[in-house]
Amino acid sequence: MLSIAGKFFLFLGSLFVRRETFKVYWDRFIDECIKIGTNSVFIVAIVAVFIGAVTCVQIYANLVSPFIPNYIVSNVVRDMVLLELSSTFMCVVLAGKVGSNIAGELGTMRITEQIDALEVMGINSASYLVLPKLLAAVVTFPLLAILSDFLGIGGGYLAGTLTGILTPEEYIYGIRFSFVPYNIIIAIVKAFVFGFLIATISSYKGFYTRGGALEVGMSSTAAVTNSCIAILIADYLLAELLT
Repeated sequence: MLSIAGKFFLFLGSLFVRRETFKVYWDRFIDECIKIGTNSVFIVAIVAVFIGAVTCVQIYANLVSPFIPNYIVSNVVRDMVLLELSSTFMCVVLAGKVGSNIAGELGTMRITEQIDALEVMGINSASYLVLPKLLAAVVTFPLLAILSDFLGIGGGYLAGTLTGILTPEEYIYGIRFSFVPYNIIIAIVKAFVFGFLIATISSYKGFYTRGGALEVGMSSTAAVTNSCIAILIADYLLAELLT
């Protein structure tokens, strides 16, 4: 276990030595932002809207006391979306999409000796291939979390108003009632950390793949599994530190 951790941290350190020019990283950074961020907007939007809608309906179904006002439904939806659903749950979904893609791409490059070819040419393959993915993840994940916040609350609004759970005025009042702006910072910090974990763990698993096509699939599976575990552990630690 300690040897794996040591190898992982040495891998992270190798990303920042013998770097290429800024222009090379900028072009690759933009490409990775498109693959990691832009191409994930659709799945994030679908999941966020329906999670917000389901949360609204289920909260209302469990508020059986006549003394609890209806606007509490949207109040709880807001806090759940901001603190957990738009960051933790969304990043678990993205770990399956982004993490497996990163591990599969690097694993395929490893077994086809493309990474070895880069090393022969004197290029730091870890920095050239992984660093743009890491930078793209830590930039786009918070943006996706913000988008998920808006769409999750919007999904709750649609479900609550269209089904007659509460009026539009009650929903808007609920999401504004006792609002704590610091919760937005928590969501962004969580998305930043989770993006870092997904990108680095998936890159590590893919970069050190050995064998053939079967091992590439195993690396992708391990990348998703380990990323999800790391997200859950980090979620608890961040909850203790930030709240």
